[in-house]
Amino acid sequence: MARKCWIERNKRKAKTVARYSDLRHKLKKEKDYVGLTMLPRDASPTRLVNRCEVTGRRRAFLRRFRLSRITFREMASHGMIPGVTKSSW
Repeated sequence: MARKCWIERNKRKAKTVARYSDLRHKLKKEKDYVGLTMLPRDASPTRLVNRCEVTGRRRAFLRRFRLSRITFREMASHGMIPGVTKSSW
């Protein structure tokens, strides 16, 4: 499992992105790049990291399920994800 501080940091970044999204959009529309540089760094949505909802792992993230590959495999094997079955041929 990822460290709690990493998960909390990402949540804090998400709040900052949400807070400044309207202002960023307005500044981009006006092409005011000096104004954009005055905003906090964490206001940029590219600084957000996709993390697994269960473990907080950031690598091997499956967007459709918002899980890491390891958590996805465990949950799918136990039948905890609706509509997902193990394939066999």
